[in-house]
Amino acid sequence: MLEEIRQELDELKRLGLYRSMRQVQGAQGSRVVLDGKEVVLFCSNNYLGLADHPLLKEAAIRAVERFGTGSGAARLVSGTMELHGELERRIAAFKGTEAALVFNAGYAANVGIIGALAGKGDVIFSDRLNHASIVDGAILSRARLVRYPHNDLAALRRLLQNTDCQGRRLIVTDGVFSMDGDLAPLAGIKALKEEFGCLLMVDDAHGCGVLGEHGRGSAEWCGVADGVDIQMGTLGKALGSFGAYAAAKQEIIEYLVNRARSFIFSTSLPPAVLAASIAAL
Repeated sequence: MLEEIRQELDELKRLGLYRSMRQVQGAQGSRVVLDGKEVVLFCSNNYLGLADHPLLKEAAIRAVERFGTGSGAARLVSGTMELHGELERRIAAFKGTEAALVFNAGYAANVGIIGALAGKGDVIFSDRLNHASIVDGAILSRARLVRYPHNDLAALRRLLQNTDCQGRRLIVTDGVFSMDGDLAPLAGIKALKEEFGCLLMVDDAHGCGVLGEHGRGSAEWCGVADGVDIQMGTLGKALGSFGAYAAAKQEIIEYLVNRARSFIFSTSLPPAVLAASIAAL
């Protein structure tokens, strides 16, 4: 077996597809030291420079001193601390939704949300360039996955018209597509969602904090925040901390608490991370 693994690794190297990690020295910033040389950092998602902000660091330190280093359990056991509730209230207020739910990472959020909302007998309509976590969440959900050409509203309409479904229909799209930086046509997608009776989920990992009049993301930028059923976002990009969230109506958040396996079966985020996120907001 190890020989087969070695051969696969060699093949990845031959094809130029081998991945390796490069260590950045010091804190995240616009300039970092890499391999002993100072370079300009263009690939980080730390869009607002908050990852090394004094207020975030101070909040994290105070949280450790008061609450310790770990939460000790999953949220539904004894892992819900007062900082979890405060952060979720802040997120809901920021996004303009009834409630919010914090997940441990963006990947965990997408897998958990999609898997809770869709299953056998349901259909997920997903943009072909959506993030890998959305694709994996759809596959793991065991719902039927229908991928439409990137940002093609006419194609999405045809698929909605011609796809039989006796269960739920869920449209999922990135708000900002991370590789090319283009935006989803959310106004058009919202109209289709309403016409065909679908749920609409927007992964706003790269829009939160940098788009919209108040930085609330791509849904605010497109003027359709009231028409998006689930806004997913991250705390580890523009907000400079770690973790992710779903922002939605109260009933949807309660449903996720009961159905999202990546939420139910994960030890919750630690106090320092929560405090830094609250400070960032």
